[in-house]
Formats: sequence, structure tokens, C-alpha cells
Amino acid sequence: MLTNVVYAAVFVSDQDRALDFYTNILGLEKRSERPTADGTRFLTVGVKGQDFSLVLWPGTPGRGKPSQGLVPAQYTIDTDDCRKAFETLKSRGVKFAPAEIIEQPWGLIAKFEDADGNMLQLREVRAAPVV
Repeated sequence: MLTNVVYAAVFVSDQDRALDFYTNILGLEKRSERPTADGTRFLTVGVKGQDFSLVLWPGTPGRGKPSQGLVPAQYTIDTDDCRKAFETLKSRGVKFAPAEIIEQPWGLIAKFEDADGNMLQLREVRAAPVV
């Protein structure tokens, strides 16, 4: 019946500023930009080689209820090397909160916000130990 999730919306206050952040800072690729009848643009970005896209849609950025003192990420981006990605994005001006990588039993995460306060996180999953 259902076969694939194609995209999810990220609500942003300024599509051009969001496009700059997601492409030039995070390194995602621009996928499509189509004007709608009312002047809004259907603007998408995604990880190169992956079909799933984020739609940068005008709206009020969301904010989840904190758990254990941390706001949950709305979007998680996998990486093979969380520490390297953390340092690269930090050098590009990305602000991480907390300011360090969080170690979990299953791997690493690093939380950060986009220009509108949407919470994202990098995730590196450790391989399961061979028994």
C-alpha cells in the first residue's frame, strides 16, 4: 500500500536564507524550485544520492517540548564521522546546543539549530559489537 516517504516540510521564515543555510552551510543539494499560484515557492533540498527531500516552506518554525533538558531534533542527519562533521559545521558558523557532542551507548549526536530555530541533529551510529 504505502511505498515511500518522499519529503517533509521544514517551516522557515525566509526561504532564501533557509536555502543558503541548508545548501552552503550544511552541504545539501537544491532539488527543485517551483513557484505556486500564490507566489510561494515549492523549494526542496536533500542529501546527494538520497531520494528523500526537505521542503523549505514558509511558516512558523516548530519547537518540541524538552526532554531531559534538551529540545528534541525535528530532523536527524546521519554521518559516518560525527566529530568531523561537528568541527566542519562549527567552522562554518553553526551553533551547537549543547556545545559538545553527546555520547550515547549506541553512538554520537550533535544538536544544532537552523537560522529559524528548527532543531536538527547529526547522528553517528556505532556498529553493533560482534559476539
